[in-house]
Amino acid sequence: MTTTYAVLSEGLEKRFGAVRALRGLDLAVAEGTVCGLLGPNGAGKTTAVRLLTTLLRPDAGSARIAGHDLVREAAAVRRRIGVTGQYASVDGDLTGRQNLRLFARLHRVRDAAGRADALLDRFGLADAADRPASTLSGGMRRRLDLAASLVRRPDVLFLDEPTTGLDPASRNRVWEAVRALKEEGTTVLLTTQYLEEADRLADDIALVDRGRVAHTGSPAELKALVGSYAEAVVADGHELARAAAVLDRLTGVEPALDPDRRTVGAVSTDPTLTLPRLVRELDAAGVPLLDASLRPPTLDDVFLRLTGDSGGGVSGDHNGGSGDSGGTKELAA
Repeated sequence: MTTTYAVLSEGLEKRFGAVRALRGLDLAVAEGTVCGLLGPNGAGKTTAVRLLTTLLRPDAGSARIAGHDLVREAAAVRRRIGVTGQYASVDGDLTGRQNLRLFARLHRVRDAAGRADALLDRFGLADAADRPASTLSGGMRRRLDLAASLVRRPDVLFLDEPTTGLDPASRNRVWEAVRALKEEGTTVLLTTQYLEEADRLADDIALVDRGRVAHTGSPAELKALVGSYAEAVVADGHELARAAAVLDRLTGVEPALDPDRRTVGAVSTDPTLTLPRLVRELDAAGVPLLDASLRPPTLDDVFLRLTGDSGGGVSGDHNGGSGDSGGTKELAA
């Protein structure tokens, strides 16, 4: 079966003075899927989003969005996409209903009032629809912002860190909305600083590092590249160094030590490493144990292993003077 791609880029490059933000970005996102775009600070994620949404022009390379050339058919691309940036861009002085009707009229939706009401119901905002947006909670404003991106039913939706700063309940509501969009056939390109979010939502992940897509695959496929995470809890904190030496030898990776928890852990790519072997080796070294485990890696492990980033954050890029994608809604043609 032939795969149809909603987003397909080849060799995209972008410079800002002496800074090469993108160094040949190749990206393929199949129609009707959720693709997580991950990477360390400065990797080029936000620059990529700004290029793919026509907010910037590439210096080299090409891309097709929803079947249209990114540069030659920019107006057609804008008519087929929606964009939700890192920060809500709704008008705080207008009510939720007024905001959605405004966006619908700007995009010449025939039944602007009906479309606005349908979106308010869909995102659980009907009871607060006639309150000024400035009085809504952060989660409600975020849902309103996402609803505004959907007034024209885009084929491709770009979400740039859609749940930053939200409480768990609000985050789950946004996740439900993203899953529903996928079921309806919308393609979603998601950048996020929450790796659990990418793990739960994304069909595929593109790991961006130094302006290129360094690794691609499903969350399970990327985890398989990393291996297992071996961890030991020692009975005596003075034995951490000895336990670390054992894990270093078994995994070939410098272990991480947590003196407060008395744990030592490392990612192992050795398929022959088993929990009984781990326990035997630690026992043979004379390390008294409270616990030991060998678990599948998380996306955090994948991220740290494949990018070598230890900064603890996944968001933020050099993008020519803006720290996000501007909260832009569906772009005017």
